[in-house]
Amino acid sequence: MKSYTLSELTQDEVKGLKARPRVDFTSIFNIVQPIVDDVRYRGDAAVKDYTKQFDKVELGEIVEIVADLPDPELDPAVREAFDVAYNNIYAFHAAQKSVEKAVENMKGVRCKRIARCIASVGLYVPGGTAVLPSTALMLSVPAQIAGCRTVVLATPPTQDGSICKEVLYCAKKAGVTHILKAGGAQAISAMAWGTSSCPKVIIFSNILCIQGLKFLLLAMCPVCSLQTSCFCKKVEKILGPGNQYVTAAKMILQNSEAMVSIDMPAGPSEVLVIADKHASPIHVAADLLSQAEHGPDSQVVLVIAGDGVKLGAIEEEISKQCQSLPRGEYALKALSHSFTVVASDMIEAVSFSNLYAPEHLIINVKDAENWENFIDNAGSVFLGAWTPESVGDYASGTNHVLPTYGYARMYGGVSLDSFLKYMTVQSLTEEGLQALGPYVAIMAEVEGLEAHKRAVTLRLQDIEAKTSS
Repeated sequence: MKSYTLSELTQDEVKGLKARPRVDFTSIFNIVQPIVDDVRYRGDAAVKDYTKQFDKVELGEIVEIVADLPDPELDPAVREAFDVAYNNIYAFHAAQKSVEKAVENMKGVRCKRIARCIASVGLYVPGGTAVLPSTALMLSVPAQIAGCRTVVLATPPTQDGSICKEVLYCAKKAGVTHILKAGGAQAISAMAWGTSSCPKVIIFSNILCIQGLKFLLLAMCPVCSLQTSCFCKKVEKILGPGNQYVTAAKMILQNSEAMVSIDMPAGPSEVLVIADKHASPIHVAADLLSQAEHGPDSQVVLVIAGDGVKLGAIEEEISKQCQSLPRGEYALKALSHSFTVVASDMIEAVSFSNLYAPEHLIINVKDAENWENFIDNAGSVFLGAWTPESVGDYASGTNHVLPTYGYARMYGGVSLDSFLKYMTVQSLTEEGLQALGPYVAIMAEVEGLEAHKRAVTLRLQDIEAKTSS
């Protein structure tokens, strides 16, 4: 890893360090766009062809209804680990529910904001060089809490065309309704456009009868005639991490006729570790490698805060631990474009971290909690010597689907709000309109919008006529 001393760099050189390894999205878009278009027009057939081409798997049915699948057999210790993770993730995200509260801004003028779930969501769980059932939990648990009615989880199939049993276990536990056995840009496209397995049909809730205040709502799919959830509905939002092709497909589709939202733009995984003289070189090295092993395009940054840090010992540990990693080859490539920054003190170290805006930020210094309020830009923060980034990746309860590539400056990670949309509601009494209406009429007149003004003044006239009669 290259090393830089902040005090020896110009301001432009310091800013240059925040740049990530360059991804040529122009060429990637040129590769992905034909896949997006092909899936749009050929549907299931295109998904099967790309799965055979890229994953070397021939699929029969590309979609499985989760409720119809038998419970997978897992080692009891593995099942317990995922159960603990599920409970912690559920507790943390359930605590994010906001209390609906009405505000009376003026007498007779009541306003509130209400939450509604996004009805149909697509969750992408990568499965290329590593199986990631933990991501299935991170995405499906908040969707479950939000009450999303159709939850489609897309993940590459195993070599025999089945679903990874750990992913299936997490999907069943967290209420996923359908699994799309496909990965890459073709999976994102299938969820966004819809295919014959998920046709381009929007299910509307139709009011069939109104009896007083009793409403009977029925969601009926005109294709399969099933009520409630079915796969005959394209998803409205796609969430989840992925490689550059998955990211490109998400970015293309959010700006297409598919009318689909995405969680955030993202790049390769990354971590920034701030260490002082009290940090264990063994722990620091392990934390850096835990992200470097994700893939050759990952980036890790070590920021040394103050004097007394044994940089040589950390570098020796990185080399030693890397040699014994099954994915050491990936880690070595990631380290080749990673670097170390030497800061004079914690203020300079934290300032650089805020500039870099890492996906994961580990603050392995004495009294780490004292620096929490100074952190502005990070996807997820890990405070103290005993808080490895791995706990957030798996089971502490926080979400590991986070902004990368510097997007932590303007995006947060996946949360319960990622699966909700909010509506504002206002209700005025006659007294409220009499109090507020004249001001609205003046503002509408200033803007030259006469109809807006009349919508208020005509009501005010009716109120006046009624009270004077």
